[in-house]
Amino acid sequence: MYGLDSYHVLLAALGVGIIVSFWLPRFVSGREPATSALLILAGFATFAWIPGMPAAIEPVASPVPWEIVSELCVIMGLFGTGLRIDRLAGREQWMPTVRLLVVAMPLCIIAIAFLGWTIAGMTLAGGLLLGAILAPTDPVLAGDVQVGPPHEGGEHPVRYTLTTEAGLNDGLAFPFVHLGIAVATAGGLSLTLTGEWLARDLLYRIAAGAMGGAAVGWLLGKILFEWPRDNALSRTGSGVVALAGVFLAYGLTELAEGYGFIASFVAGYTLRRSETRHQFHRRLHDFSESLEHALTAIILIALGAALPVLWPHFTWTDAVIGLALVFVVRPLVGWLALAGTPFRSGERAIVAFYGVRGIGSVYYLAYAGSHVELVNEYQLWAVIAFTILTSTIVHGLTAGFAVERVTSEHQTGPTLPPRGAPDRHRDPSGASPKG
Repeated sequence: MYGLDSYHVLLAALGVGIIVSFWLPRFVSGREPATSALLILAGFATFAWIPGMPAAIEPVASPVPWEIVSELCVIMGLFGTGLRIDRLAGREQWMPTVRLLVVAMPLCIIAIAFLGWTIAGMTLAGGLLLGAILAPTDPVLAGDVQVGPPHEGGEHPVRYTLTTEAGLNDGLAFPFVHLGIAVATAGGLSLTLTGEWLARDLLYRIAAGAMGGAAVGWLLGKILFEWPRDNALSRTGSGVVALAGVFLAYGLTELAEGYGFIASFVAGYTLRRSETRHQFHRRLHDFSESLEHALTAIILIALGAALPVLWPHFTWTDAVIGLALVFVVRPLVGWLALAGTPFRSGERAIVAFYGVRGIGSVYYLAYAGSHVELVNEYQLWAVIAFTILTSTIVHGLTAGFAVERVTSEHQTGPTLPPRGAPDRHRDPSGASPKG
């Protein structure tokens, strides 16, 4: 009558893992804790010993749940990242971002693909997929290096560059994931395949993503703030519109065969340009961030729980690839790509080093695994899990201090006034004063 239900055990263990991960760091630090690595370790410690649990959530056998949850997490993170950016910066401030996207990311993909092919014995498709999967930096786990929430400021060029890079490179890595899948399906690379990839996956889908996101962001701005002018949705104060908006941008763009990840970021960025001083932007951002954090915690706990299934496939060469990406490849290609920018040497080094890896990589691998049979799939998951764990430890424990030091700024979390306290930034109409 009082037998243990495995589903209830799962929920209880999930709750314990998340609470402990956010609670323990507060005994040793007064800062907002870097919990990502602890969530992975808590997932391992909590679930690895429950009979049958690692196999039940094994990503190779059941990639679709991983794909769906990580997809939702990434699009919410990208939309929220777009909403974070207060200033419409000029060409000079965007140039470092462009260099990281156009120069550093392709070089990173090539370097990791070469390592996977030469030292790990992967196929060409496997190495290419590994490079594309690990290439994007993460908009979800990189909060300590990003600009502040709407109206909070803190938009130092270092933070601005890391934020805009994370907002765009998740979508820009997709063409290379598609190329890896196409090579795996075709059994090799040909001129015809390359031409089709350039026209469809690289040019059309990127353009469709940018235009779709801009169109939906503009439309959302009108619906939220102007139509009807005397009773706009922004008066409701409901942040759930952020969820509806990102679903609309992502869904419509994907229907048009564009990149929904690009559309999600561009939609948030474009919406932020409407009624820029209105406090409703903060509510939209905070709602999307809350959903993003909840989904992130579930994914990282699940990744830790799956470690017992993955570690038999993990070798020293996989460790070399993960460590090389975090400590050598990304810092080196980032440093080279930023040559000639206005960054001082310390700023340039920070931007080059803090390319946080995370949920985007989980999504891309789950997506590839659900669309094609991969020869090296267990090995790919083992490398991804190790790299994310390494990144969350190394970057998570040092990013806040390092970026604050080089920018001479203290980045805080959300600074909404306490419940019941007056909001100095808001007038009765709901708009921020112009002064």
